[in-house]
Parts: sequence; structure tokens; C-alpha cells
Amino acid sequence: MLIILTLLIFILAFIFSMLGLGGAMLYIPVFTWFGFDLKEVAIPTGLFLNSITALSAAIYYYRAKMIDVKGAAPMIITAIIGAPIGAHFTHLLPTDILITLFSIAMITAGSKMLYSASDKEPTSLLAFKKRAIITGTAGLFIGFTSGLLGTGGGFLFVPMMIAVGYPTKHAAATSAFIVLFSSFSGFLGHAAQGHFNWQVLIFCTIAVIIGAQIGGKVMKEKMKAQRIKQIFGVLLIFVAIKFSWNLFF
Repeated sequence: MLIILTLLIFILAFIFSMLGLGGAMLYIPVFTWFGFDLKEVAIPTGLFLNSITALSAAIYYYRAKMIDVKGAAPMIITAIIGAPIGAHFTHLLPTDILITLFSIAMITAGSKMLYSASDKEPTSLLAFKKRAIITGTAGLFIGFTSGLLGTGGGFLFVPMMIAVGYPTKHAAATSAFIVLFSSFSGFLGHAAQGHFNWQVLIFCTIAVIIGAQIGGKVMKEKMKAQRIKQIFGVLLIFVAIKFSWNLFF
């Protein structure tokens, strides 16, 4: 079972690193499908792997000069503030509510991506001051959401960054950099609870490091912006339906 789980996490890290995401939105459902408790193991482990995936991808993107560090700063600061607060509330909400919120967030983000897949790529960014106000405010909410649901927030950062003028590939690359901070901040909020399966954590960490490096290279050199959006949207909607199926049917 561990070998199959590790291979699956490797594949997910490869895919999500191309999208500028840490992958927690799929890591968490996968861990629950393999029998791990959502709150005690799946969310904290998913957030940790999210951080590692994002770190590995961000290193590649930074070297490729695809990350807007200055533009990311407002989102990083506010997401770091919001993520531990969201993590605190995880243990106060029933599991069914968490799954419902998780699914709604993914379907919303996925639909937005599919709807905008054929749009022309942005050609100019909003002025930095205006952009910082918008992205910083959104970062606080996204950070809270990522800590609450264990998602890392990348699936919300990418559409928001495209909306303020980032080209898709640069939005994905910069998102990976931001998700690194928001995920690790959320993880620290869960780490105080001390619930981990260390064998799974070690094997899956190795898998995501390798998968994210390969995924980053493929995204930069092979993927078109429209294809990235389409994969992003379909994947989010599919997982949301699969994850919440037992609640409603």
C-alpha cells in the first residue's frame, strides 16, 4: 500500500507543480481514501507535502526568472497571518462541513479556470500599489482558507493573480512561491497537534521533491497557457465531486 501511495503522490506532485500548486487539494483526499483520518493525519501531512512540492517547484521557477518576488510579498505576509488562524478552526468544525467547504472552493476555482481558458493572456499588470491592496487583502482570506482546509491556497492564488494581470505561467510560478509560505504556516498550526505517520511522510516527501522538479521543467518548456488552465479546471472539479460524493449520494 505504501508503494502505491508514494507513486500516486509522485504523479500528483508532477501535475500540480506545473499548475503552481502544492497539491494538497488532492493529497488530502488521497490520504483519506487510503484510510487515514482527515483531521489527524490527512490535513497536516497534506500541508507539509504541499510546502515541499511548492518549494521544489519554486526553486526551479526562481532560477528560470519566472517569479515576481516583489509582487508576491503582500500575499505572503497576509497569508502567513491567516493560515494559522484557519488551522486553529479546523478542529472546531465537523468533518462534513470541512469537506463541503473544500468541495465548493474547488468547484468554484475549477469552473473559473475552464471559463477563462480561451481568454487572451494578460498583457499588463495593475499598478503595484493597487495590485498590492487587492492581492494582500485576498491573501489574508486565502491564507485562512488554506489553513482551515489544508489546501495551501494555490488554487485560489492563481485565478486571482491572473485577474490582476499576470500571464498564466508567471501566475503559476509565483503562486508556487507564495504557497510555500502559506502552506508551511498552516502546517505549523497543525503541527502543534503532533499527529503524523512518519513513514508515509518520509516516503511521500521524497516523491514530491522529484515529481515537482520534473513538473516544473515540463511546464516551462512544453505546456501552453490554455492547456494549463484546462487541466487545472477539470482536475479541481473532478476531485471536488469525488471527495464529496459520499456526503450527498
